[in-house]
Amino acid sequence: MAAVEDQAVTTGSAKDESRLQDLAKRHLWMHFTQMAGYEDHEIPIITRGDGCYVWDEHGNKYLDGLAALFCVNIGHGRGDVAQAGADQAKELGFYTNWSYAHPKAIELAARVAELAPGDLNRVFFTSGGSEAVDSALKLCRQYHKLTGNPGRYKVISRKLAYHGTTMGALTATGIPAVRRPFEPIFPGSAHVPNTNAYRPEVDDPAEAIYEKILFEGPETVSCVILEPVQNSGGCFTPPDGYFQRVREICDEFGIVFISDEVICSWGRLGTYFGAQKYDYLPDIITTAKGITSSYAPMGAVIATDRMFEPFSKPGSSFTHGITFGGHPVASAVALANLDVFANEGIIENVVEHEQAFADMLDSLRDIPIVGDVRGTGYFRSIELVRNQETKETITGEEEEWLLRGFLSPEMFKRGLICRADDRGDPVIQLSPPLIAGPEQFEEIRSVLRPVLEEASERLHCGQ
Repeated sequence: MAAVEDQAVTTGSAKDESRLQDLAKRHLWMHFTQMAGYEDHEIPIITRGDGCYVWDEHGNKYLDGLAALFCVNIGHGRGDVAQAGADQAKELGFYTNWSYAHPKAIELAARVAELAPGDLNRVFFTSGGSEAVDSALKLCRQYHKLTGNPGRYKVISRKLAYHGTTMGALTATGIPAVRRPFEPIFPGSAHVPNTNAYRPEVDDPAEAIYEKILFEGPETVSCVILEPVQNSGGCFTPPDGYFQRVREICDEFGIVFISDEVICSWGRLGTYFGAQKYDYLPDIITTAKGITSSYAPMGAVIATDRMFEPFSKPGSSFTHGITFGGHPVASAVALANLDVFANEGIIENVVEHEQAFADMLDSLRDIPIVGDVRGTGYFRSIELVRNQETKETITGEEEEWLLRGFLSPEMFKRGLICRADDRGDPVIQLSPPLIAGPEQFEEIRSVLRPVLEEASERLHCGQ
């Protein structure tokens, strides 16, 4: 498998570089990026956005088919949301949530609790998704110590699942290429088959969790962490009854069930939370990205009253904190973002148009390179194969050429930003702003079809 991410989207000659290009190449260390790929090519520099579209430094317009990184849910350019942050900065630019509180964090915590399912009423803010997962894993460990189970430290997650890149979150992340550079990882990680129905590893992935718990020793397992729809590998949806069975398993063994919804919350699947989409109640939800539509950095751990109870006793506290968790400006932005959701029918738009999105992608199945189309809501993937009948995948140098040498730059050149990824088998991922509709779907189709047809021909797929 080629290196995870490590994409250099090449856009043109470097002969007439702008000042920004020069500064970026001299000083900016980009995330998950092969920096050498830009020695002879421009870095794509995005300078502004409006709705479902962004523009680069040259004035070229692109449909943002990934909502930046699964996160600009209300679309770009919302001056009202930005203004909410500016107004808050004038009133109180910053104060901490360490033994103090401020109005916007209080209001946001109450708003989140109101929208969350069941008795997920306690909200611990972070600065982003990896921090939310890290915080949740620490919360589970301390919870077990406070409730008389100090030997519980292991985390069960799924193969290929991405749960963040901080050292704690890497314990749960199941992508070998992401873990390998930082090994040895903290002890306690255990991984089970995911819910890839196109290439199933087991007949019953929920029972695989049960068997793993027995193998590890139930008294050593702290938590099970799962995404409602697994991002890495390409939008793996759960089989019917999967999460209900996982809930039963966790209850049987006294294990904390974490629903990692850094991507899957705030309308991405057509509900505020993915747990609502699939009708299950976790003990903890981790979230980020869409909580502010990424107009400001923020994440959160949302816990049930039962999880909070041991920490509410005299002399107890969650011995963990993050300086900017619940930042006043980010909290004000999040509240304004949620006002947009409530007042402008953001989730209703997803529900109304998600089938049209699915139908558009399904219409590409006649192209020989298209093996599977999957996902839900505004979170979908196309798996690419050499042969539809045998499901033979594309590997090695051909995969590298396909994803990084052809698809990424060609789609970008044609005005579409999405993700060509190989954390598992090669896929194209699409996750547009939640305000997108049939017009944007047609634009996506008009790029994907000719590009995939050309890729199919050049790789002689289906022959």
